[in-house]
Amino acid sequence: MALATASKVKPKPKAEEAKVFAWEGTDRRGARVKGETRAANINTVRADLRRQGFNPTKVKAKPKPLFTSKKKITGQDLSMFTRQLATMMSAGVPLVQAFDIVGRGHENPAMQDIILSIKQDIESGTAMSIAMAKHPLYFDDLVCSLVSAGEQAGVLDVLLDKIATYKEKTESIKGKIKKALFYPAAVIIVAVIVTVVILLFVIPQFKELFSSFGADLPAFTLMVIGLSDLIREWWWAFFGGIGAFGYSVAYIFKRSKRFREIVDRTSLKIPIIGPILNKAAIARFARTLSTMFAAGVPLVEALQSVSGATGNVVYQDAVMKMREEVATGQSLQLAMRQRDIFPHMVIQMTAIGEESGALDDMLGKVADFYEEQVDNAVDALSSLLEPMIMVVIGGLVGSLVVAMYLPIFKLASVV
Repeated sequence: MALATASKVKPKPKAEEAKVFAWEGTDRRGARVKGETRAANINTVRADLRRQGFNPTKVKAKPKPLFTSKKKITGQDLSMFTRQLATMMSAGVPLVQAFDIVGRGHENPAMQDIILSIKQDIESGTAMSIAMAKHPLYFDDLVCSLVSAGEQAGVLDVLLDKIATYKEKTESIKGKIKKALFYPAAVIIVAVIVTVVILLFVIPQFKELFSSFGADLPAFTLMVIGLSDLIREWWWAFFGGIGAFGYSVAYIFKRSKRFREIVDRTSLKIPIIGPILNKAAIARFARTLSTMFAAGVPLVEALQSVSGATGNVVYQDAVMKMREEVATGQSLQLAMRQRDIFPHMVIQMTAIGEESGALDDMLGKVADFYEEQVDNAVDALSSLLEPMIMVVIGGLVGSLVVAMYLPIFKLASVV
């Protein structure tokens, strides 16, 4: 019985959630000061303030608002955090203090919570890479591997600078592609809304006017009036169908690898858009592999992280097959050649890098080249789409206007 009692292990207490505390006190000169800080409890706040030279007289937790609206953590937030941390470390600021400064100064409360949570783990003796790995949604295997390599080699500030540069480059590419796709998508959505409004509210007014003419209407006008009647009667099914279709596609895309592969493979073959996505995937592949190889991560291990950074299932599967072949002793450039998705120039630059022992430099040059190509292609796409979109919108709205005025023109010719 005693043995059974002794074998019981007490559950580990959960770490306290960081809260916002308002405090008042005096500084070293006796002047009254006040402010706000984030910490796990009041005792921690008092200890931190005394360590900074303040004498706290009043500390209380700020009540949580009834409606909290934490901003979503974006790639831009992570990129800014990494750059700030790299700058602090390069300036010689201790790691824990750097986390504290960056965390408390971040504008996004959700990002603040994560940074200060990592800081608490580091203070308790946990390695930075392990503490970051507890948040896989925001710090992937690539970042954790690079941080781990920096900790082991004692060059964490150098590796953080490389991670920051990598994040900035990849976010720049994503931003350019999103910019190119957002404008036409937004204009098309506005055009659809305007068309639906015309069909719902304007066309019925013309229909009542035409009913008093007592004459046959042109076929085109009858077709538009019929479309208006259909949407007015079934508008709920129209909008519900669009919403259900969008939700279904998003749901299947998240849960079906086969569907994602079909979408990614098809998107690479779309005219104009496909070449941009191909170049962006190659740029991410080259930039990621260059960064990891320069950090001293073994090639086979690096390819594991690179596969997930390409942003496309087709390239991800190809890189994983390359990893298997490289693990058996095959050269990287030969494994790339057998995949038949990499341009000849990329393969040749990789071969030169392997032979000269400067693979990271060569891949970095490939990444620079393709990032510039993506930039130029996005600018050209934007210039090409603007007049095309104006033509489509003008044709759509113009067709509705013509359909409504055809009976009036016909009546005027009869008179």
